[in-house]
Amino acid sequence: MSVDPILVGVLGNRLHSILAEQQNALVNTAFSSVVRESLDLACAVFDSRGEMIGQSVGGTPGHINAMATGMHHFVAAYPPKTLQPGDVLLTNDPWQTAGQINDITVATPVFLRGRLVAWFASCCHAPDIGGRLVSAEANEVFEEGLRLPIMKFLRAGEVNADLELLIRANVRTPEETIGDLYAQVTGNEVGAASLVRLLEEFALDSLDDVAAEIMNRSERALRDALANLPDGTYTSELVTDGFDDEEVVLKVAVTIDGEEIHLDFAGSSPQSRRGINVVLNYTRAYASFAVKAAISPEVPHNAGSFRPVHVTAPEGSVLNCAPPAPVASRHLIGHFLPSLLITALHEALPGNALAHSADALWMTIWRGADAGGREFMLNVFQTGGIGARATKDGLSTTGFPSGLRSTPTEVIETMAPLIQRERVLRRDSGGAGRWRGGLGQCTTMAARGEISWSVNGNVDRVLRPASGVDSGHDGAVGRFELARGPLPSKSRVNLRPDDVVDVILPGGGGYGDPFEREPEAVLADVVDGYVSVEAARELYGVEVTYHGEPGALVRLPEDYTAVSSRGKR
Repeated sequence: MSVDPILVGVLGNRLHSILAEQQNALVNTAFSSVVRESLDLACAVFDSRGEMIGQSVGGTPGHINAMATGMHHFVAAYPPKTLQPGDVLLTNDPWQTAGQINDITVATPVFLRGRLVAWFASCCHAPDIGGRLVSAEANEVFEEGLRLPIMKFLRAGEVNADLELLIRANVRTPEETIGDLYAQVTGNEVGAASLVRLLEEFALDSLDDVAAEIMNRSERALRDALANLPDGTYTSELVTDGFDDEEVVLKVAVTIDGEEIHLDFAGSSPQSRRGINVVLNYTRAYASFAVKAAISPEVPHNAGSFRPVHVTAPEGSVLNCAPPAPVASRHLIGHFLPSLLITALHEALPGNALAHSADALWMTIWRGADAGGREFMLNVFQTGGIGARATKDGLSTTGFPSGLRSTPTEVIETMAPLIQRERVLRRDSGGAGRWRGGLGQCTTMAARGEISWSVNGNVDRVLRPASGVDSGHDGAVGRFELARGPLPSKSRVNLRPDDVVDVILPGGGGYGDPFEREPEAVLADVVDGYVSVEAARELYGVEVTYHGEPGALVRLPEDYTAVSSRGKR
């Protein structure tokens, strides 16, 4: 059916506004800092068949892209004849949605004059879902928490009270977890109401034809971008810290064939006995994100932009684990896929490469009780540095590829009896290069008063750094430790009341020969505190001297002299 192209453009823009309304309603009514502060979420609108038309501006690739394929499970489980206005569905099955028990997808069918015309859905990381705290310690998924099949959370507008009681009884943070679920329901309701008004405004009985054209345009744009690349097979390999002494190897062969691209992860490590395994849905999510980001980032994100991208991984491998494999910390592997893929595409995309980044989001979970016996549990997200680009320095303390925000200090100290004694950029953590890698951050956490507490650090790159590109240097590895020694990563540790925990995040890799960096840029890094005087001399060949008053509050660039070993000043 032919669709007016102007109508397609108008409705496409209006849908983006509606999705912003959906996300704002969700965030503004959320209970947990996970959603409210770090935006560990995704929001999207789908046609009547469950094909994703668009997403909100925020949202992690692991949530939005996994939800895009996961919606087909909802549609298959509940055909239109089994639904009515006011119904709301949910699931956290890792193999059907975002690959982790804590990620709950809430889907709301939209009805117009009694006919199902669309879906709104969101996926959020619940602050707790029972079982073990989020870690890699479990040996099977059954240890990791309450697993909910696709079922109705609301029936014709009435909450499924039995399901709510079941969830409350199995989580450590019932008010936050249930509160976030209601926030997801609210966000979907806001989106649905606005969509119905939009369809009525344009006298439309269905969204499907316009949605199909929106998706077809994205598909065509990505195919055109792929057609401009040289055909061939490009490979890459990356090794992560893994769990204990069990390193994980990730391999990919990227084949560009005309307007199609095939990503084959054969050769990657077998699935682990610990909870760092990735379901294929999550592998597809970050792989397809990387392809679009590297090749054609301006293409609108919807089901059409996935069609030319084909992802395979051997069943039983760490990137396509079979149930009941543990999966709680799957992001500690899945977040490495964009670096792996962008490296593989380096030859096909000259000048568009990216050095490796800190990649895996650092997530520490603090749990305990204060002197009065009041219990607390807090999820804290932190981000390292992004790898340098072909023409720009990497971004510091920025969540790539997740897009999540670090938890603010004020929130940490308000929600738990903890003190963040230090939070600073980590000098010299970005890999040296013509373009410098982004910096990580240094933070220290201490207890406020005599409390009993523990920490679980879901961290990576404490053994293997983010590698540089084209003679660029590696970024600094991270550290997770006490004064008396390192803490184990991906495991829960009991702490003493007087312990101080250093959470020191890794930096991104550098791009190009450091001796090709302009001395003025090195000087600016020294003035800003990104690079030490010693590193400027040893890594960049630039001698920096300060001539201002010692201890001055404002150190102006003219108070410095930078002399390069190459005679440049």
